[in-house]
Amino acid sequence: MIKGAILVFLGACSFGILTTLVKISYSEGFTLAEVTGAQVFFGAVILWLILAGRALFQNIKFNFTWKNSWKVLLTGISTGLVSLFYYKSIQELPASIGILLLMQFTWISMLLEIVIHRKFPTRMQWISVIFILFGTYLAGNVYSLDNIPFSLEGIGYGFLAGFFYAVFIWANGRVGNALIPVQKSAMMITGACLFIFVIFPPEFLWNGSLSAGLWSWGLIFALFGTVIPPLFYAYGIPQTGVGLSSILSSAELPVAVFFSSWLLAEEVTCLQWVGVATILFAIVVANRPLPPKGGKRTE
Repeated sequence: MIKGAILVFLGACSFGILTTLVKISYSEGFTLAEVTGAQVFFGAVILWLILAGRALFQNIKFNFTWKNSWKVLLTGISTGLVSLFYYKSIQELPASIGILLLMQFTWISMLLEIVIHRKFPTRMQWISVIFILFGTYLAGNVYSLDNIPFSLEGIGYGFLAGFFYAVFIWANGRVGNALIPVQKSAMMITGACLFIFVIFPPEFLWNGSLSAGLWSWGLIFALFGTVIPPLFYAYGIPQTGVGLSSILSSAELPVAVFFSSWLLAEEVTCLQWVGVATILFAIVVANRPLPPKGGKRTE
């Protein structure tokens, strides 16, 4: 369980670091199409190479059929939409604000459960939603109209990223669970890659962007965004459990805010850190195990 918890935590930190790196790549002149395209392209290549290596050297046989593949490929579209909207959001907004909008997936996931499964949150989960919204209010530094220099377009993209992240989490837990983690991740990122290439034709493959430095950024984005987190989550969550994993994965938020403050010199006030802490507290509350009826709370 300890090993699984470490893997989930490191996967979340990987996602958090990615936000700042994408902002730096923008400052070097690379575009949204190049960043998103390079990430999913190199991610798919790396995952398929890992898959091929395991098949050749570990004699692992993989069951590829259209029946067990098409849903996983389609789920990759939600991954592609998260990257597309999130990276567009942080193109318009400070990285520390973009990650806050993405984290709204926590309460959006609850709404999806209500709409799709008619599963209503517990009282503590409703309370956690209030804390998340209040924490966002503080962490977003929006308690004064003078502190809102952000574009409404960027905020909209951020919320769309949070929405599709919630869709991805919902779909990921229900599709391709019979596949081994590497196979599922490779197929999912392939779906994301095909979708992104439909939106943004992969001109970076032949227009000279790769030789201008995009190849190195693409490898970094792939490792931190499409290789390490999915694999670490796939191996760690079954050992750790969904509740504790949800808490550990929230490490993405403070890591992203810290690196945006450190590497991008974005100002993060003490009150904003209080807001971040409030959101983390709300996530812990939302994922507390329920006590059994007629008994004490289980640990």
